[in-house]
Amino acid sequence: MRAAVIHGPNDIRIEDVPDPRVQHPGDAVVRVVNACICGSDLWAYRGVAARVPGQRIGHEFLGVVEETGAAVSGFAPGDFVLAPFVWSDGTCDYCREGLQTSCPHGGFWGEVGSDGGQGEAVRVPYADGTLVRLPAEAVAEERLLPSLLALSDVMSTGHHAAVSARVRPGSVVAVVGDGAVGLCGVLAAHRLGADRIIALGRHQARTDIARAFGAADVVAERGDAAIEAVRELTGGQGAHCVLEAVGTEESMRTAISLARDGGAVGYVGVPHGGSAGVDIGQMFSRNITLAGGVAPARAYIPELLPDVLDGAIDPGAVFDRTVGLDGVPDGYRAMDERSALKVRVAL
Repeated sequence: MRAAVIHGPNDIRIEDVPDPRVQHPGDAVVRVVNACICGSDLWAYRGVAARVPGQRIGHEFLGVVEETGAAVSGFAPGDFVLAPFVWSDGTCDYCREGLQTSCPHGGFWGEVGSDGGQGEAVRVPYADGTLVRLPAEAVAEERLLPSLLALSDVMSTGHHAAVSARVRPGSVVAVVGDGAVGLCGVLAAHRLGADRIIALGRHQARTDIARAFGAADVVAERGDAAIEAVRELTGGQGAHCVLEAVGTEESMRTAISLARDGGAVGYVGVPHGGSAGVDIGQMFSRNITLAGGVAPARAYIPELLPDVLDGAIDPGAVFDRTVGLDGVPDGYRAMDERSALKVRVAL
């Protein structure tokens, strides 16, 4: 079979790799129908996150079960399924508590020794604990595929930011980051009943999506200027809830400063710049809560899926380019150059 592999910075290739096969009784083999490129994949592409030459890449996909191991009871060949970006056993204490990202038997697609999602098929460990079955009719609804795919990571991660920031009806929300996760955070905040959403971003194509997702205001400034602008919009107080979806020191510093006294910051941006942006003194004196981390998408998908199926939310709008498998290297270049927001891979 063919799959995307990374050989070094700016070097993504489509190569022949071994066909996945059932190796353990709990495994399933899934033929990929849709995958995508994530903003976090760019850190490996840019050389910021180390990878072994020839390592598989990609962690978001949906597809059709082709084969199952003897111990798999919840799925059968032909089932249409969605895979969250982390596999998990579904039975440990963490999984039962809804924190599948801490499962001791879990892992991330594309790790050394595992299959990446940007390929023709994937071996799924612990299929019963990992996969989510999708309605059979959904596979025939091409318009639904982008939004279903978004549940595997970006929509669930945006939702995690909103939940961690305690978004609730009537709250004022500020969102730091205009990438796919930040935009899905806007959508998540709107879904949870936020009264007013302020999106920080300076790229019109992206802020247009933010407005469509429910943002009432857009702030193009950064740093201290952004903090001042948000405070002006909120009568000098700041936001009850701040969603941080970038992961740099500057973005974290901005997020904490945007929160009003007693507010909360939900952070989901993958850290890539240290922790100096966390001002413990400011957080202490102003009673700011900081929560978040890696989103347990497997816990959120069942909650979000009905809203996608009935059209209440359309997170698939973050995909602005679709390529075939051979187009994946160009898709990485487009996202790296910011000529594409998020690239979907249709197989």
